[in-house]
Amino acid sequence: MAGDERVRLFCAFELPLHTTERIVEWQARELRGRLVEPANLHVTLAFLGSRPRNVVEDVAAALESSVRAFQPPVLSARRYRETRSVGMLELCDERGRARLIAEQLHEMLAILGVYEPEKRRWLPHVTALRFREPPRLRPRVPDLGRFSPSEAAVYHSVLRPSGAQYEVLESVALGG
Repeated sequence: MAGDERVRLFCAFELPLHTTERIVEWQARELRGRLVEPANLHVTLAFLGSRPRNVVEDVAAALESSVRAFQPPVLSARRYRETRSVGMLELCDERGRARLIAEQLHEMLAILGVYEPEKRRWLPHVTALRFREPPRLRPRVPDLGRFSPSEAAVYHSVLRPSGAQYEVLESVALGG
């Protein structure tokens, strides 16, 4: 890709394999509709939208700085809820470390001029289902146990007729 080409970017925590497997089992058992594929399950930290390709290195540096400032977060499943277009698994953020990482990342990305912080407070969640009309499901919350992401990444989101396809552009290990 050329440096001036535009890419659709977001930053997210990658889920441990055992957590992804448990979510996939839960999706098959409890949800119906357009399930999010295992490769697309993640915890979004910041959605940047369409940006010039040449900002990826700076975004990755901001992500690395943010995740290295704190110990890895400890997450667990809290509840399922639906918005107007997605079903999500809200996560409990023990000690608030994921929130601290997200807030620091938001500040750094805003300084770079590639992100405008949202008005609402950041919510750790995994999007598990997409729909045009809410199915109004009431699934049991899966027992994911407590888990910590080991990496965070800058993703390129490519929109296709079959749905979004995510490509990791840069990945950084978590740890203080």
